[in-house]
Amino acid sequence: MGNTGIEIGLYTLGDIVQDPVTGKTINAGQRMKEIMEAAKLADDAGLDIFGVGEHHRLDYAITSPSVVLAAIAQMTKQIKLTSATTVLSTIDPVRLFEDFATLDLLSDGRAEIITGRGAFVESFPLFGYDTNDSNALFEENIELLLKLNKSERITWDGQYRSPLRNAEIAPRPLQKELPVWVGVGGTPSSAARAGRLGAGMAMAILGGDPARFKPLVDVYLEAGVEAGHALEDLKVGVTGHGYIADTTQQAKDEFYPYYSNYKSIVNDQLGHGGGRMSRVDFEKATAPDTALFVGSPQQIVEKILQQYELFGHQRFMAQVDIGGLPFDKVAKSIELLATKVAPIVKKATKQDNLLVSV
Repeated sequence: MGNTGIEIGLYTLGDIVQDPVTGKTINAGQRMKEIMEAAKLADDAGLDIFGVGEHHRLDYAITSPSVVLAAIAQMTKQIKLTSATTVLSTIDPVRLFEDFATLDLLSDGRAEIITGRGAFVESFPLFGYDTNDSNALFEENIELLLKLNKSERITWDGQYRSPLRNAEIAPRPLQKELPVWVGVGGTPSSAARAGRLGAGMAMAILGGDPARFKPLVDVYLEAGVEAGHALEDLKVGVTGHGYIADTTQQAKDEFYPYYSNYKSIVNDQLGHGGGRMSRVDFEKATAPDTALFVGSPQQIVEKILQQYELFGHQRFMAQVDIGGLPFDKVAKSIELLATKVAPIVKKATKQDNLLVSV
């Protein structure tokens, strides 16, 4: 990454929900157009990376990150393009590698993969897998994916797919290897696995006290070094929800209906219930010492740098388009992230972008 400070970017899951203020719901086609436009805005504004998630439900627009990113590649010039995340337990690693190697060629070397097990289970019956095998499938598939990334030909045996015998793995990416990250939600075992494999670790810190994730970084780095990986090759990323406006009060007032809407919908989707978040709880969730990135550019800078003091991470990615938030507000948030937040954060971290020591 040189001496440019931490990378700053965006990701979207492409949720399709009713706007709680207007009562309107856009269709999947319009949602996709907005995602494409957000990526172009991010690229034009100089942000570093743009990610798209994967869900297999009618209330999300994106089932195939590689297809969406290939379209974005034709509209953009410099921004890195990643899945966020690929549900690796239910996809063939060979197909995944081929798709993203193709994306890498189409984008002149800008493709990355963030893998994970995902919070939803719809993909398991769709593609013929048992949810009880989720962890074992992920373990086998991530190890195979990393082998595919290193070799043009591979011989391999596993439990969940047919063996490979001196198989040609084509095409090869423009990059020497595709950057592969593992998405980690909060379990030490997942952090240790990412470190052992030498993959990057992308932490989803969606609220609360970010300090509780510090042990995960320690576990990741210790496992990586113990497995023989160089410390400088072990990368940490932070992903989180956010919304930026000119003032913190404006940001809270504008974002509250949409964040509360989002929380209610996702809790219902996951079977948790609980209804919408109260304004009192929202105020607590957006306090200066929390991981919810809602506020003025200065407040967002402070939160990112507070986390940087904890983790020494190399990347921050924000999800700003949740809960039916209108695109004009998404676009304004992207503009402020790129022009008012990223330059300050990069300047503050460019001389000190090494990971915290183990």
